[in-house]
Amino acid sequence: MILEAFKRWLQRPSDAGFDATGLEHWAEERKFVWRRVRDEQGFVIEGRQGSLPWRMEWGSPQRAYFSGAELRLRADAAVPPELHALLITRRLQERLEAEVFDHFVGDLQTRVDTRIPPEVRWLMIYSPVPAGSHFPLKERWTAVSNVKAWMDGWLSSPLGKELMHSSVTTEEPTVLMIARSRLTLRTQMPHPDVEQVEAAIRVFETALREARRTAATGCEGTDQQATQPGMFSPAAQVTEMNSEHLDFH
Repeated sequence: MILEAFKRWLQRPSDAGFDATGLEHWAEERKFVWRRVRDEQGFVIEGRQGSLPWRMEWGSPQRAYFSGAELRLRADAAVPPELHALLITRRLQERLEAEVFDHFVGDLQTRVDTRIPPEVRWLMIYSPVPAGSHFPLKERWTAVSNVKAWMDGWLSSPLGKELMHSSVTTEEPTVLMIARSRLTLRTQMPHPDVEQVEAAIRVFETALREARRTAATGCEGTDQQATQPGMFSPAAQVTEMNSEHLDFH
């Protein structure tokens, strides 16, 4: 217990060079709910996209693959809970796959450690498929989903263009994922400012809006092998499907 507490203390983001005053004023001007995190250098912002509430947190990383403070955004995406979708910056994907390979080969492990975050497990278990029309994204992103047609629709939406041009994903490792109907964006952000936070919100809200729209349309007819007609309609039952993986090769 003492060792774990010490590790968390070491991982706390440094307050040096970070003044939250500008962000607090910015949040208040936009009618967001702002508060500092008790007993830790960090903050929480709560906002809405229309009627959909979202929550932003900045502080100590919840993922070991971040070396500094982490910005997180979360919201209910209102998609089927069985849907798995992951967008991860390519450099981070390559590093994680190399680290996991070294761990399992070096330790002669034969099964996946359940302590590994789901986004890392998905990279290990899902098979690659051609990138098709999403080729321009290949230098920056890897995409994984257990419903290829849905992922095709998501990336073909305005989200694809936003991912190509967003400043928030230019240098820092970033993950955008859907699991259990929840959309989460994670990005390494040592010293957040208004410009960086606004860029993260643009990516997140675009992903949230387009995830709901893609789920509503159901991507019918885009890939009959990866999905079933009408599977995303409110009355349809979502069944288990074969895993698909877009890695933009």
